[in-house]
Amino acid sequence: MNTKPLIDYFEKLLPLSEEEKSIVEEVFIERRVKKRQFILQEGDVCKLNTFVIEGCFRMYLVDEKGKEHNLQFAIENWWIGDIGSFHSEEPSKLYIEALENSIVLQVKKEDQLNLFVNYPKFNRIFRVFTENALVSAQRRILQNISSTAEERYLDFSKRYPHLFNRISNVQIASYLGVTPEFLSTIRKKIAKP
Repeated sequence: MNTKPLIDYFEKLLPLSEEEKSIVEEVFIERRVKKRQFILQEGDVCKLNTFVIEGCFRMYLVDEKGKEHNLQFAIENWWIGDIGSFHSEEPSKLYIEALENSIVLQVKKEDQLNLFVNYPKFNRIFRVFTENALVSAQRRILQNISSTAEERYLDFSKRYPHLFNRISNVQIASYLGVTPEFLSTIRKKIAKP
């Protein structure tokens, strides 16, 4: 099992002792996920927090009309999971699907909580991770209520240039809350000299 990317991720926030590195190898489980395979589906309880080693995922909601709404993408060194379901242990309303063949490291809730209690450094690390996720979600909400579709697209392309070759325009449009046709119009407008 390759926990090095995860240990490197943790150590960017706080250096780990050999014992802490060893416990990471003990509690995180490696999983290979095929393209189009789900690691979470609506109605399931999210029991695992997932760190992406290799690959790309999307988290989305399907509304009552059957339309998909992308909430998050995750690539290498990013986390993905339904944090609400994970903590409340209530059924999720979300899906998490692999967009590429992927390798992830996953930790069960009880193992993550034990990390917090027995190795307080992980409590601090996950607090920073959660705070960053909250800041990102707040920024996205503010942007959705105060920015035009074109501004949202430009911000997305600036923040996540590495995603453009990995996800389709249909997926980007869903994330931005526009139709693929409207996204195409925005891209053509921006491309004109």
